[in-house]
Amino acid sequence: MSQYWTDLVRRLDPYIPGEQPQDQQYLKLNTNESPYPPSPEVGKAISNFDTDLLRLYPDPESTELRQALATQHGVNPDQVFVGNGSDEVLAHSFQAFFKQSKAILFPDISYSFYPVYCALYEIEFDKLPLDKDFCIDVESYNQPNGGIILPNPNAPTGIALSSSSIKTLLDNTDSVVIVDEAYVDFGAESAVSLIGQHDNLLVTQTFSKSRSLAGLRLGYALGNTNLIDALNRVKNSFNSYPVDRLASNVAIASVKDRIYFEQCNQKIIDNREQLSQSLATLGFHVYPSSSNFIFVEHEHKAAVELYQELKQAGILVRYFKSSRIDNCLRITIGSQQDCYALVDALKIILTT
Repeated sequence: MSQYWTDLVRRLDPYIPGEQPQDQQYLKLNTNESPYPPSPEVGKAISNFDTDLLRLYPDPESTELRQALATQHGVNPDQVFVGNGSDEVLAHSFQAFFKQSKAILFPDISYSFYPVYCALYEIEFDKLPLDKDFCIDVESYNQPNGGIILPNPNAPTGIALSSSSIKTLLDNTDSVVIVDEAYVDFGAESAVSLIGQHDNLLVTQTFSKSRSLAGLRLGYALGNTNLIDALNRVKNSFNSYPVDRLASNVAIASVKDRIYFEQCNQKIIDNREQLSQSLATLGFHVYPSSSNFIFVEHEHKAAVELYQELKQAGILVRYFKSSRIDNCLRITIGSQQDCYALVDALKIILTT
């Protein structure tokens, strides 16, 4: 019944999430989920939750959760915005800051939701190429723009910018700069410390990766109060209650368990380094990663063939049929056992 669609909807090329096939059990190394369960405190928060409270609307300001996040990051609660996943936070940010007369800027190889948001909200954009090593060239952003957004670490490459490079970017523009830190907890430098010096900086983070809560759908933004006020205006014109009571309780429990959070992240970092070394011995070029995934390219075997043969072996990785990266695979860092299984499967594939 597409005759009822608007012209805008007809033109949309929606974001395509990582595949979730149901035909068999797979080892899923394609969607950057954590291989470890959430903090034990999360389970306690769920068990102790008073379900009678679900008949009442949640706090539209998410006051307790914002306070917990403010304490964690060393900012004020009025510098924190929370939403139903960082994708929703980013969507509100595009509406709040990027509908300008000038095009916004982001990397040509980056999170593929950015051009989708631009199409949905009819925002002009320019993609700036990564350099030959797939790194972001911050100097190239020193040009007129209606805003800048980039992931740090970048996705799908996993390569991170230093906080000094982010500062250079901020020093060279008066528009809003959004640093999408979905993967920052796996070895990159956060830009949160720069918020006090730059009123135009918005940092977004998520509970999906480093807190093992992808199924909860919770994200947040940190920035100057003026930016947070703008996000609240958009949120309250769309959905005043994006974070439910149970999700808020669970998130607070996760935030307060700092030790478990750091232990899990360190295990993923250790697994990443071990897997990178193992793949290098099998003929892969492994790009430097500060994420919970690695970006790899084999010296002889085509990426699409590796993807297909791994899938036949019951292992899912991410293949992007895109210019410049169509011979690369993005591989989520799993548990140590997951990594061993991947290496064993690759050894068979590469020797047959």
